[in-house]
Amino acid sequence: MASRREAPLMRGGGGGQPLSRGSRIAAAVVVGVALGCLCAFFYPDGFFSRAPESAIHWPRRADSVACYTSREVAHLKSQLLSLERKNAEFRKQVNELSMKLQLAGQGKNEVLYKAGPFGTVKALRTNPTVTPDLSINPRLAQILEQVAVKKELIVALANSNVKEMLEMWFTNIKRVGISNYLVVALDDSIENFCRSNDVPVYRRDPDDGVDNIGKTGGNHAVSGLKFRVLREFLQLGYSVLLSDIDIIFFQNPFDYLYRDSDVESMSDGHNNMTAYGFNDVFDEPSMGWARYAHTMRIWVYNSGFFFIRPTIPSIELLDRVAGRLSREPKSWDQAVFNEELFFPSHPGYEGLHASKRTMDIYLFMNSKVLFKTVRKDVHLRKLKPVIVHLNYHPDKSDRMKAVIEFYVNGKQNALEHFPDGSE
Repeated sequence: MASRREAPLMRGGGGGQPLSRGSRIAAAVVVGVALGCLCAFFYPDGFFSRAPESAIHWPRRADSVACYTSREVAHLKSQLLSLERKNAEFRKQVNELSMKLQLAGQGKNEVLYKAGPFGTVKALRTNPTVTPDLSINPRLAQILEQVAVKKELIVALANSNVKEMLEMWFTNIKRVGISNYLVVALDDSIENFCRSNDVPVYRRDPDDGVDNIGKTGGNHAVSGLKFRVLREFLQLGYSVLLSDIDIIFFQNPFDYLYRDSDVESMSDGHNNMTAYGFNDVFDEPSMGWARYAHTMRIWVYNSGFFFIRPTIPSIELLDRVAGRLSREPKSWDQAVFNEELFFPSHPGYEGLHASKRTMDIYLFMNSKVLFKTVRKDVHLRKLKPVIVHLNYHPDKSDRMKAVIEFYVNGKQNALEHFPDGSE
C-alpha cells in the first residue's frame, strides 16, 4: 500500500510534525501586513479617488444675521405680495375646478365628497364661470380684449345729463392709474366726449328699448338699463365692476376684491350692524310669554357699485331684475336687485341661488358713512377709502369736489360746511 504524502503546511520544519493553530494565525497576520504595505506603496490615494476639497460645496450657515438695505426689503415685500396674489389665484382655480367636478358628477350614482371631521367642513361658494360665447357680440368682444385686465374691468353707463360728474369720475380713475375701465355711452354727445378725452367708450348697436331711455331717462331709469347691458359682458366671459358715475376712486378696487362669490356689493348700511346684519327683536306685548319675535335684518346692497362674476346665477340675477323692471316700470332697480338676491324660495316663488359678499364699508364707503361718522372721528379721518359713493346726497357735484379736496389735496376742512343729510 503506497504511503500518504503530507501537505506542505502540515509538515514541520525539521521533524515533520504538524504546525500548531497559533502558528497558522501568525502566518496569516504576516501575509496580511505584507499585502497592506504593497497596496499602500502602489496606491497612496486609495483605490477610489476623492474629489478635491475645493470641488465640494457644502452649505454653510452664516455666522451673523444678514443686513438688508431698504431697497432689498421693498423687493422682498413686493415678492411676498406677488406670491399672495398668485396664491389667491390658485385658490380660485381650485374652487372652480372643484365646482366643475361636482357638477360633472350630478345625476350619477357617485359619492364625490365625504364629510370631514367636525369643524372642518366648508361648502363651495364660488360657482364656475360660463364658457365665453364670442358670437354674442364680436365688436364688444374685441373692445373688451383690449381694455380688460385679467378678464375684469370697471363699467359705467352715462348720458349727457351727467357729463360734469362723468368727467370727475374718469379723471380720478386716471389719477389712480386704473386702465381697465369702459364707459357705455347712451348718446352721441357722451360718445364724442369720451373719445375727445381718450376715455375707452362703447356705443351699443341701435336698440329702441335701450336708446329711448338712455337718451332722455333720469338717474333711476338709466340705472335700470345696466342689468340688460351687462348681460353681454358676462356672456363673453368677463367679470364686471359696475360703477355709477357719482363715485370717486382713490385706490384700485381690484386689489381689494375677494372674488369668492357671484356678487360682491357695497352696502347702504352705515355701521357694522346695518351693513353686515343683526338680530332685530320685534315686541308684541299682546302675545304674553311669546311677545318677543326675533328677526334678521340687513340694509340693502347698493346697485350702483357691485362686482359680478360671469356665472349662471349672476346672469340669472340680471335676467330676473331686467324682466321685473320691464314688467313693473315704477319699480326701483335697487329694491328689485335686493329682493331677487335675498328672498328665499317659498310657496309660489323659487329663489335665486347666488352667493354674495358685502364689501367693507370703510373701504367702499357710502356718503352717509363719510358725512355722518368718518369726518367727525379723528381716527377714521386718517383712513384712505378705495372709493366714496355720493349716493345719499342730491347735491352730488359739490360734495364730490369737496371729497376730492379732502382726500386728494389734503384740505382738512373741505367737508365741514356740509350737513349730515340733505337740506
